[in-house]
Amino acid sequence: MSPILDVKNLTKQFGSFTAVNDISFFIQEGEVLGLLGPNGAGKTTTIQMLLGVMEQTKGEVSYFNKSFKNHREEILKQVNYSSTYISLPWLFTVSEILECFARLYEIPDKQKRIDKLLKEFEIEDVKKKQFFMLSAGEKTRVLLVKAFLNYPRVLLLDEPTASLDPEIAIKVREFLKKEKQAYNVSMLFTSHNMSEVEEMCDRIIILDHGKIIDEDTPEKLANKITECKISLTISKDTKKAISFLEKQNLLFTQDRFIFTVPIREKRIAEFLTILSKENITYEEISIDKPNLEDYFLTVIGEKHD
Repeated sequence: MSPILDVKNLTKQFGSFTAVNDISFFIQEGEVLGLLGPNGAGKTTTIQMLLGVMEQTKGEVSYFNKSFKNHREEILKQVNYSSTYISLPWLFTVSEILECFARLYEIPDKQKRIDKLLKEFEIEDVKKKQFFMLSAGEKTRVLLVKAFLNYPRVLLLDEPTASLDPEIAIKVREFLKKEKQAYNVSMLFTSHNMSEVEEMCDRIIILDHGKIIDEDTPEKLANKITECKISLTISKDTKKAISFLEKQNLLFTQDRFIFTVPIREKRIAEFLTILSKENITYEEISIDKPNLEDYFLTVIGEKHD
């Protein structure tokens, strides 16, 4: 099956500085691909090239098996974009802005589509407000309404929930999932919220200094970190526990009676057995397995050391 978006050797140079360095990736139909990286990694520059807002220095971008360069107008009718970091005409009302975009996209029964999306994002009451009067969260939701107007086959979403309160962010994610399920929408998704990325994305590429440094599913990336964190509540044998952990040369942190020990997952059973042999009793135990954020911080930290 051919990818719905295919990027080959994409590069962007600003003079001697290379912002995006020979990256290649693809998105299948109905797939959500996460694009992660620290600030300055090249994420926004990549998206701008995928939209044709910025011209690449070299490389090829294809949507639907068609060259973006040669079929730009046709392709952009089926693609849309939303970002917390862009704005819309400040003095226009929300209705005026959305009606303008609906005309550009030649949306049939445009008012019905606009009203449906305003209801979905719970901002029906802002229709007559000028854009500059909206809160940050309302602006973000208007941008998302704009992004869905044309029933896009491909959505490029740059931090789509960054300025939303948790309750609305949850509703936005549920809407994105519903649209993906109903219309097989493909998405490129950037976020600094790692739990959100784990929830939303089927696959992730990690970008740093303009290069792809890793690519896999969220679960497989997290599993590359072999160390867990085990937390034990030890109130009766606190001194014995400190002595034991020091003798074992285990790094640990202590918050009164709670000891947190980083340890490889395969050593947990052995560790607890030895603890029992030393007659150190614990009242509570919890084991935190590594997640995507642990992996991201580790791999980016290593690259920046």
